[in-house]
Amino acid sequence: MTIRAVFFDLGGVIVRTEYQAPRQRLAEQFGMDYEDIEKVVFGGGPNGSSARASVGEISEEEHWQNVMKVLKLPAAEAERVKREFFGGDVIDRSLLEFLRSLKPEYKVGAISNAWSGLRKFMEREKFADVFDAIIISAEVGAAKPSEKIYRIALEQFQVKPKEAVFVDDFIENIEACEKLGMRGIHFTDAESALKQLKTIL
Repeated sequence: MTIRAVFFDLGGVIVRTEYQAPRQRLAEQFGMDYEDIEKVVFGGGPNGSSARASVGEISEEEHWQNVMKVLKLPAAEAERVKREFFGGDVIDRSLLEFLRSLKPEYKVGAISNAWSGLRKFMEREKFADVFDAIIISAEVGAAKPSEKIYRIALEQFQVKPKEAVFVDDFIENIEACEKLGMRGIHFTDAESALKQLKTIL
């Protein structure tokens, strides 16, 4: 069946941590390793602050306040720490331009496990308009690899699973979408992902 919808993950695909130095410097401020500071922000398991923020149980602001408590910093430092933590992230503008070029022939969507601030970030960085629909886990109360978030995305575009392709950097998220009947592309780098996508479209 013909592909009608193209979905992309955001973090790790369109927005990638290309430079580790800012995060490394931040870690060193607290006598931590790079991996340790990542665990503070993203870790904690399924019941941790990050996971709860990812399904909208708490706000992004509340999550960062929890991070501040772990780091033993005053709440007012949250914005600085957040800015430094994400200081090495880069938005792949050329990939976004490719997605723009797919419209109007294809519907283009984003499916992201993310906290409540993602949509504002996309609007501020002027790339929210690339997508016909943006499905954010914190807004819909479900996160990949849950079937629910993929079904929400498909319903937004009124397409069947076999009419959609999804690009994500986590293999478990690709396996989950394929189990539902979608086509999946495991993202390792932009060039190979686009090459695979072009063979499907």
